[in-house]
Amino acid sequence: MTRKKLDFRADAYRNVLGFVFRQWTHRPALVGTIILLVIVSTLAEVLVPVFSGQIVDAIASGSEPADAIRAFVIVVALGLTSVTLRWFIFDGIIRLTLRIMAEVVNNGFHKVQRFSTDWHANSFAGSTVRKITRGMWALDSLNDLLLIALLPSIIMLVGASIVLGTYWPIMGLIVAAGSLIYVAVTVALSTGYVSPAAKLANAWDTKLGGALADAISCNSVVKAFGAENREEERLRHVLAKWDNRTRRTWKRGTLNGTIQGFMMVSMQAGILGTGLVMWQRGLATPGDITFVLAMFFVLQGYLRSVGQDIRNLQRAVNDMEELVLLDKTPLGIDDKPNAKAIAIGKGEIVFDRVTFQYGAHPTPLYDDFSVDIKPGERVGLVGHSGSGKTTFVKLIQRLHDVKSGAIRIDGQDIAHVTQSSLRSQIAIVQQEPILFHRTLAENIAYGRPNASRREIENAAKQASAHRFIMDLPKGYETMVGERGVKLSGGERQRVAIARAFLADAHILILDEATSSLDSESEVQIQQAMERLMEGRTTLVIAHRLSTVRALDRLLVFDKGKIVEEGDHQALIRLNNGIYRRLFERQALELTKGLVA
Repeated sequence: MTRKKLDFRADAYRNVLGFVFRQWTHRPALVGTIILLVIVSTLAEVLVPVFSGQIVDAIASGSEPADAIRAFVIVVALGLTSVTLRWFIFDGIIRLTLRIMAEVVNNGFHKVQRFSTDWHANSFAGSTVRKITRGMWALDSLNDLLLIALLPSIIMLVGASIVLGTYWPIMGLIVAAGSLIYVAVTVALSTGYVSPAAKLANAWDTKLGGALADAISCNSVVKAFGAENREEERLRHVLAKWDNRTRRTWKRGTLNGTIQGFMMVSMQAGILGTGLVMWQRGLATPGDITFVLAMFFVLQGYLRSVGQDIRNLQRAVNDMEELVLLDKTPLGIDDKPNAKAIAIGKGEIVFDRVTFQYGAHPTPLYDDFSVDIKPGERVGLVGHSGSGKTTFVKLIQRLHDVKSGAIRIDGQDIAHVTQSSLRSQIAIVQQEPILFHRTLAENIAYGRPNASRREIENAAKQASAHRFIMDLPKGYETMVGERGVKLSGGERQRVAIARAFLADAHILILDEATSSLDSESEVQIQQAMERLMEGRTTLVIAHRLSTVRALDRLLVFDKGKIVEEGDHQALIRLNNGIYRRLFERQALELTKGLVA
């Protein structure tokens, strides 16, 4: 095994255990109380074999019954003390674990929500959920393992070695050496042999969750192409890999347990053999042998637990590793220290010598790019696919950070304000709107959750959505299904438009907001949009050029540059202009469609 691999596994344990210990430091009083109770409870168990031996000696020697009774009372008292303390220990663990689990999920959700759009574009939603929930339950296991399994085991092994060593140094040496060898071999097998296989098994477990989520969330496409068998075959391939990796992990775990069993038998032979030799030589009484036997059986239980606990620890570390790595992943786009909320009043947008490129792309999309958009101006963004239109509005929302230059809204550099305040004051209607699996009222009011029912209904009326909503059995309380699947494309679009109406933001972004509507609704929405645009800075990403003819200004993009600028009438007169060619091509396609 290479040093690099060992260091990598050590890093995994260091990262995960460091993460857990940091959670403990948030509740020092509770954790300290649990540890103290565990120590006292375990020490009570260590002393039980001592007084059990005294009972046997008192009976064998025919001494006063009071000696045996006194030892008996002490044994019972120690047992009751241990049981009572363990109740308080478990009660504390329950409170500690539930609080930390809730905090971990909340923090994970907080982090994932703030990751960049690039991160979300490259991650399966199902896999991300799996990482968080699996890590949450792994933390439950780690708390139990560290505080009520491994900690008592260590105390018992140390305590038993000291107590036995006090009576017979050779016996204490055998127990101490045997325990150290047992623990060392168990740790080495778990971390160096079982853990790598478990890590790969977990990776395929995550892929399995992602594959299931991907196919289920796109079920409408699967049905549309009759591809159920194909998707099942794809899943069978993933399952085969998952089966192979998981089988190998379980087999290695079984071999690990078998080796631990052999070490346990060897230790048993050493302790009992030494005790018998000492008894034969008259160096041990029947009570001493009872003491040794009782101590060995207690030790045996703890040693078996140590082996199982270390295997479970390795498994829990593997399960939690992805969550810890998620926690360590940088946000990509983060608020600056002491960033303040933006206050958008007029809605003026300025790109000041902006340079921007995607990731490791060799050339920037925007290079020294500048443009001013006046307050209340209605601007259409036109151009071929990939020309930079969508990137333009994403930069305004600060979904990406620019490499140099600045983007200012009402004179405020958006890189120095909080992202949440920026985006909450920009209303956007996407070409393919996404709705939550919540009521229609909640979806419409998402930008203004404190809106009244009257305000929600007025927004729906402006978006021509009120009538179809009232025709539904539960009206505004209708649940729309995951991502709005219970509604048609046009209905989802109108709900999204109503959401923008209600948001009442000074800046409005429309990504061809009427593309999914029927002709009658489109006319109504266009009229409503004209009213909505009044007094607001509006950016319209134009796919159908017929929808931008009445806008104040059109920006024609080509390869990250504005190559043409003006209103519809000015641009249509440009010979060989990009806008003119696009407009004429769409007009020709429309004519052909009408003739057909």
